[in-house]
Amino acid sequence: MIRATQMRRVALALAAAVTMIVATTPPASAVWWWPTPQPPSCGDTIYKANGTAWKCTFADDFNNGVLDGKKWSVQQTAATGMHVGPECLVNNSRNVSVSNGSLHLTTRKESSQFTCRNPYGDYRTQYTSGGVTTTGKFAQTYGRFEFRAKFPSLKVPGVQSALWLYPATQKYGGWPASGEIDVAEFYSQYPDRSIPYIHYNAASDAGPVTNWSCKLDPAVFHTYVAEWTATGMTISNDGVACLTHTFAPASPLTAPQPFDQPFSVLLTQVLGTATNAFSPTTTTLPATTDVDWVRVWS
Repeated sequence: MIRATQMRRVALALAAAVTMIVATTPPASAVWWWPTPQPPSCGDTIYKANGTAWKCTFADDFNNGVLDGKKWSVQQTAATGMHVGPECLVNNSRNVSVSNGSLHLTTRKESSQFTCRNPYGDYRTQYTSGGVTTTGKFAQTYGRFEFRAKFPSLKVPGVQSALWLYPATQKYGGWPASGEIDVAEFYSQYPDRSIPYIHYNAASDAGPVTNWSCKLDPAVFHTYVAEWTATGMTISNDGVACLTHTFAPASPLTAPQPFDQPFSVLLTQVLGTATNAFSPTTTTLPATTDVDWVRVWS
């Protein structure tokens, strides 16, 4: 039999154990509560032509002083082979930085030549450059894509900048079969305009897929917008339509192919080629593209 003193000791031990459990177990609200992710904010609500509101799906105002790695990756020639002229795209704060509420992408001349690693063939260069992409982090089919940006203040050939969209996968084959959307391109040979371009294998009667007459001063901030639907695309500068195009792909594709798949967002600063070719004697460096914000709606 258990004596009375033993029973009292057991009772006291049980009471102490219960007290410990109560004291160390968090309340149910703490156990099950989970923070709700905040939706992106694209500023004031804007409306489609039919009166319904656009829904913000991606936004970056570059106000945190650092590049948001959850949204962007730095473009690197060593990883993808991406480059246009003799520049090497690198992950370096001198080429890609965030400050004063803007993203800064800079092409620079380095103190000496180096080997730029490239999966398609290394090359020697003295120039580095910067770009970022949402590839693998964000992509969207159709919607409104908005950029507020300022291109370099340069009036001689040699620098090329782009605010653009590229397919997340090459669903219909290598470039340009799967498409590319250049919302705004800057060629320093033409310093009085931005140039939109929609790349794909278009039917011969598809009409213009670019417009070289969108004149403005790219060296100050402007808002560049692409409104992309299942039938076509309108690209505007500061609210004025610059290029309107109805998709008309060459056979065997049918509209809206290849523009029926998710595209990522890219911001790129590089050196030029062809008629806008970079010249080490006349092209002034460094050259920087500043991006105030990127906003996307569906």
